[in-house]
Formats: sequence, C-alpha cells, structure tokens
Amino acid sequence: MDWQTLLTRERLGKPAHSADELGRSPFHKDHDRIIFSGAFRRLGRKTQVHPVSSNDHIHTRLTHSLEVSCVGRSLGMRVGEMIRDALPDWCEPSDLGMVVQSACLAHDIGNPPFGHSGEDAIRHWFHQAAGRGWLDAMSEAERADFLNFEGNAQGFRVLTQLEYHQFDGGTRLTYATLGTYLKYPWTARHAEALGYKKHKFGCYQSELPLLEQIAHKLGLPQLEEQRWGRHPLVYLMEAADDICYGLIDLEDGLEMELLDYSEVEALLLDLVGDDLPQTYRQLGPQDSRRRKLAILRGKAIEHLTNAAAQAFVAQQPALLAGTLPGDLVEHMHGPAKRCVQSAKAMARQKIFQDKRKTLHEIGAYTTLEILLNAFCGAALEQQGGRSPSFKHRRILDLLGHNAPHPDWPLHKSFLRMIDFIAGMTDSYATEMAREMTGRSSPV
Repeated sequence: MDWQTLLTRERLGKPAHSADELGRSPFHKDHDRIIFSGAFRRLGRKTQVHPVSSNDHIHTRLTHSLEVSCVGRSLGMRVGEMIRDALPDWCEPSDLGMVVQSACLAHDIGNPPFGHSGEDAIRHWFHQAAGRGWLDAMSEAERADFLNFEGNAQGFRVLTQLEYHQFDGGTRLTYATLGTYLKYPWTARHAEALGYKKHKFGCYQSELPLLEQIAHKLGLPQLEEQRWGRHPLVYLMEAADDICYGLIDLEDGLEMELLDYSEVEALLLDLVGDDLPQTYRQLGPQDSRRRKLAILRGKAIEHLTNAAAQAFVAQQPALLAGTLPGDLVEHMHGPAKRCVQSAKAMARQKIFQDKRKTLHEIGAYTTLEILLNAFCGAALEQQGGRSPSFKHRRILDLLGHNAPHPDWPLHKSFLRMIDFIAGMTDSYATEMAREMTGRSSPV
C-alpha cells in the first residue's frame, strides 16, 4: 500500500473529488456530513456501557464518539508530522488528523439500541429464527449476516446506503475516510474463521460490491475471497477508541460508585509517573475527585496518544504491507500498553457486573425480541406476494416508503427491518415495544 492511493480524495458515488472550498477540504466535508446526520444525532440516546442515566456525567454513544474523535485527530496529526516526508505533496498532517477524526466520529454509528447487549440480543433472536426455519430462503452467506449481526457492518451500511443519498452512495464520503472507518474489511463468512474477535465483520453481502470498490480505490490487498487488508489509519482509529474506552469506563465507574478513586488514580499515576501537571499538584482535600480525575486523565491521554503515534511510525512498514498482527495497543511501550489493558480488566471485573447494567441487558433482550418478532414477522408473512394480516400491514405502514416489497428476496427485506430497529434510540425502542404489547405509558 502507498499513501498517495490510501489518501485519495475521491468520493463514493461521485466520479472525482470536488475542488476544495476556502477553509474546508474534502476530509472536512466528511466530518461535517457525519456530524449533521440523523444517525449520529441519535447516538445521544444510545447506551455506551451503562444505561442512559439520569446522571448527566455518564457517557452515551454520542459523548464517547466525540471524545474518541478528539483523540483520533491528535493521533492523526501527530503521525502526519512524523511521516510528513512519506505523504503526498498536497497532504498536510491536519489532513491525516481530519480523516482519522471523521472515522472516529462514525465508528459507532451503526450500533443498535442498548449497546453491545443489543447486538447480542439481535444475534440471539436470529439464531432462534433460524431454528424456526425463518432464514431457510437465504443463502449460507446471507444467513451469516444476521446470525453474526455486527454494529460495524450496520454502520458501513448507514454510511454508504442509508444517510443522505439513499442507496446512491449514502453520505458519499471520501474513500480515505471510508477505508479508515472499516475496522473489519471482510464479510461474515470470516467472522468466526479468523478468530480475530468473535462475530466481528464489517460488511453485509448487500454492500460487498461497495467494499470491493473501496478496496480497489485504496489499493487494499485482497487476502482471501471477500476479505481485504486493513487501511493503516484504521489502527489509529482503533487505538483512539481503546484509549477512551479504557479510561472513560473507569470514569463512569467512579460516577456510579463502583470503583474507588484511589485504585483509578494508582493506575493512571503508574503511566504518567512524575509528569504531573502543576494544577494537579496544587489540588487540596477540598477539591472534588471529579476535578482531580479530569486533570489526571488529560495527562494520561497525552501519554497514551504519544505512545500510540510512536508505535504506528515504528510499525509503518508492516502496516503498509498489511501484515501487522493484533492492534496498535499491543505494540505500544510497556507502561502505556499496561495502562490500557489494566483499565479494561478493571472494567470487566468491577463495572460490567453491576446489577443495574444486568437488568438493563435483560430488558434489551425483551424489547428487541418484541420488535424483531413484529417487523421481521411482517416481512416474512408478505413474502412471495402473500397477504399479511391487518396487524402486519399496520406494522409495514410504520416504515412508510422504506417498507420492504413483497417480491424482494428475504435477505433484503430483513435488512430493511434491521435498518429501522438498529437506528432506534434506547428510549424509542422501549416505548415502541411497550406500545406493541398494549402496555402504553400512563398519561
């Protein structure tokens, strides 16, 4: 791979990149299109780790995505400065920063309501549906899209099909930004076989021609049928997510009183050592732990960003060859790698088992089961031109012009239903499921 091709400013759905506007490059336009999309806005009412809470300090998918984008921009610009001589003549370090920032903004845009438990609930429902014969009309590859349902693949569909120019390029982002978004440039047929991360894939069968087109434009190496090497900048987007996920989980854990400040402080001090900001040294007993943590967290992110940028530059030959094993965190220096991994371990042990989170996850299964039964049941009943019941006709009416046609293949019809359900916020999904079961909210 080479940077000239990897950073192409051409757009999906357009023959060539448009001329730069004053103060706004093609990559700035990508950023703005994501920010102003409805799918991005709805992340404000979607679970990050903990249920959307009355505590305004708890992160949602939106606040998480904004924070990841800030770290991603810093990472991209830092790497851009360090490899400036290898970049195309027209490319500035700020361009790299904007590409990574835009991909970071979009990295969770396809996640369904209720966070990762929502993804798992959808997969579980489709495994049950397969047992009932509901997926029999599909090919094995098409069934795998649903049995391994993945927010990343749904996000790729949102960006390339659903937002703005529907089924005509979607948001029409640059190929460089789309490549940087694609954490898993392969289809579900490789989701289990690779052993990379369970269920992880980035593209449904319906978007495979678009993935092929993007890979060709960027010069991504094809490794197997329906699988390509990753864009090098994906590793920066992924590192930004890991850094924020690790540290922010701990911050939310403190807000919910699931962790002690002392154990979080010790973990961050192990990373920053004596490089403490003067403002932190001046804090006294009367200062809130929230303020203390904010200052310490800022310095920790600075250290982790530097470590990730250095790891990227050191591994650039393997990144361009498409042969780097694992993610960038694994190649960071000892204290930085230990900080991220310890933060994730602490979250798994002390935060993810919280009873409030467990009850929320159980509720997610119930809510999504009701919605999937209703919408996919309606799509199945009208399949092949059959007449759906009055109830299912009314369900199809809810989708308006986005409702599937009776003569469509079932894979296409079910995807339309998933588009609708995965796009819901937590509160909208909960309220619709309640209405569908006749248990309306009290007036």
